[in-house]
Amino acid sequence: MSANGSGSLKRSKPNYIYSIIGVAIVLFIMCIMGWLFLNLHSIGDNFKEDIRISVYLRTSDKTSIGKIQQFIAGQDYAKNVEYVDKEKAKLIWNKENNEDWAKILDFNPLPESVDFFAKADYVNTDSLTKISAAIENQFKTEVADIQYPKSLVTNLNERATKLGLIFLVMSIILCVIVIISIDNTIRLAMFSNRFLIKTMQMVGATRNFISKPLMIRALLNGLISALISICLLFGLIQWATMQFPQLGTLQSFGNNVLLFGGLVLLGVGISVFSTYRSVLKYLKMKLDELY
Repeated sequence: MSANGSGSLKRSKPNYIYSIIGVAIVLFIMCIMGWLFLNLHSIGDNFKEDIRISVYLRTSDKTSIGKIQQFIAGQDYAKNVEYVDKEKAKLIWNKENNEDWAKILDFNPLPESVDFFAKADYVNTDSLTKISAAIENQFKTEVADIQYPKSLVTNLNERATKLGLIFLVMSIILCVIVIISIDNTIRLAMFSNRFLIKTMQMVGATRNFISKPLMIRALLNGLISALISICLLFGLIQWATMQFPQLGTLQSFGNNVLLFGGLVLLGVGISVFSTYRSVLKYLKMKLDELY
């Protein structure tokens, strides 16, 4: 009996290796999808926070301008608040339009302004309308107008919503495929242990005694698979960052911890659950049904 059990364990080892590799590959695909989802959100936020909002001034009084700048800087929505005089406004216009009007005009028609960038959560039509109204109400005589590219804000939010919906659907489909693939891989690996499980039951071993070592093995296998997929993703990210240095600015420690932690939980959880299901299945089957 001991020899048979030892032979069964030896025969099961290759399946465990294939199971670990198979689960790691599936989790790696899930890794890539999760990384893209998290970083596309960051890309969208970066685009939103690059939209300049200009509060054009009616006054030239430095004290009043300082109060306006201080008021905006104290709000939760604002970042990078700065006073833009006529000369700086001209430089910004020339940079954005790639031309210099000095060849045509001998004066500067641009007004002074207090410019700022809004945080990503506030870059939508409703929030920016409320922000503009609040500033104009607070400084009725000092502020002439508030401008920002309204069509760009609308398009960014519409496209972000559509893209988010597409990724959500794709993520749900991929998650279902991943769960089914891992479950089938684990069940296939457990198939070679069916006689060992049944033999232990026939000699009086309890369900917990039979399942405990298999569950521990499933936990370790799931952890190893998750770590392999994380290492593969980390290597891919490093390579991609070397090819496209701009990707380095998108890296977020919090997002990486969330992604890697989720993969470990997913790999270990499904491995343990599928193993337990397989053990229960073979314990309930009759000996003749195992062949």
